Amino acid sequence: MKSGKLGSVANEPSQDSEETMLFPIEKKLVIAVSSSALFDLSESHAVYTEKGSQTYKQFQEDNLNKVLGKGVAFPFIKRFLALNNRFPKEEPVEVILLSRNSAASGKRVFRSIRHYGLNISRAAFMEGRSPYEYIPAFNASLFLTANQEDAQQAIEAGFPAGLVLPSKIVNDDACDELRIAFDFDGVIADDESETIYKEGDLPEFYQYESAKSHIPHKPGPLADLFRKLATLQELEEQEKLRNSEYQPLIRTAIVTARSAPAHERVITTLESWGVSANQTFFLGGMAKDRILNKLRPHMFFDDQKTHLTTEAGDIPMVHIPFGIANRPLSATNKSDRPEQEMLCTEE
Repeated sequence: MKSGKLGSVANEPSQDSEETMLFPIEKKLVIAVSSSALFDLSESHAVYTEKGSQTYKQFQEDNLNKVLGKGVAFPFIKRFLALNNRFPKEEPVEVILLSRNSAASGKRVFRSIRHYGLNISRAAFMEGRSPYEYIPAFNASLFLTANQEDAQQAIEAGFPAGLVLPSKIVNDDACDELRIAFDFDGVIADDESETIYKEGDLPEFYQYESAKSHIPHKPGPLADLFRKLATLQELEEQEKLRNSEYQPLIRTAIVTARSAPAHERVITTLESWGVSANQTFFLGGMAKDRILNKLRPHMFFDDQKTHLTTEAGDIPMVHIPFGIANRPLSATNKSDRPEQEMLCTEE
């Protein structure tokens, strides 16, 4: 697998420390996460909404040493950070905390981070304001938040962000593997083709995609994340060559409603970027949870909320509020079509 945008993963030492080869933040794969996505802040939030900010601050101070419960994004973040344990000389990944909390209220969050042994040291505390503007400042390829407004504002500003949806917290500690699944259109790629479908019909979509099968899509909101994950996988492949017993940590999958002949443009796009997924599923309108329940990803990203459900409700789902799929129905030519018909087509 060829490199994405992480730079020379194995060969270029950091300016900070030539001996340890630690990556500067500009070369790391950085994920930003809100405290409400990382931890269960439902009790704290209830205090804030019912009794106000001053009572909330006092509540956090009174419970400073009470460890916060795990949030939906916790298992994903923990496994992601484990990559630095595999490559301690490079430490190629980092997690940044972006929070609406004040620094004073954030003390409890950082004590919980320390309790769980998460290597998170950088943070921005905004005291009630949205932190999304600082996504590029921290070189983040993804911002995970439980705040819908923050996710929407970030996407509208052109930044990579997703809304973490409520789900059961599953502690899967049987192995260290990190499984990440992506929808294609409106997530890895732009919404060009989805727009063709929304404004036309399914035969028109297939005709369009067949004619454009040799032309790569423009990047979508999580294209940089996907490409940098590919670079980390290249780092793992290099380690596998040095050590035949090495077991790769990252496994990526694309789960899309596309089917042949529209599948070719997906392949063309990934090949033009020099990357690929470990597994690719072209479902042709099949319900995605049939695959997700078997794949068991630690995070699944999709631009359509109708695809972000499973029967057990125990797969972490992230809604990417990007593109035509997230505009009001009245803005498309298919506002009066049944939802079921839209599910059985290109996303």
